[in-house]
Amino acid sequence: MGYNIVLIEPEIPMNTGNIGRLSLASGSTLHLVKPFGFELDDKRVKRAGLDYWQHINLKTYENVEEFFELNKDKKMVFFSSHGNKEYYDIEFTDEMFLVFGKESVGLSSEITEANSERLYKIPIFSEHIRSLNLANAVSVVVYEGIRKLRPKS
Repeated sequence: MGYNIVLIEPEIPMNTGNIGRLSLASGSTLHLVKPFGFELDDKRVKRAGLDYWQHINLKTYENVEEFFELNKDKKMVFFSSHGNKEYYDIEFTDEMFLVFGKESVGLSSEITEANSERLYKIPIFSEHIRSLNLANAVSVVVYEGIRKLRPKS
């Protein structure tokens, strides 16, 4: 069991490092779509990923077009604070692609509009914030998916 965690144009190295560690812990593959707001060899990425970084199943793409072309037949869901459905309503499947946008603005309007039927949000119950930290959002979704797919004992 595992997912494909996709970060489109991540900007904050510590978030990417933490999500890399999460991908390893959850048996998932991390997909990073350029441009990045940092270099992958940035010490902050490695510090957040600790000494696990070399074990992460990592795939990188030069741009969003390359990512979608190479993965066009994959089952994907997208996350945005503008989604109309909530993440716990997802029908998770093994190896599903979980697509997240960059920290400052999320996914582009082109992506959200083209995938509106597969666009989900994590509910927020305060008017004082507009979104969760990206690493926290990815964790919430990945472990909900694991919970739903984990065999009952």
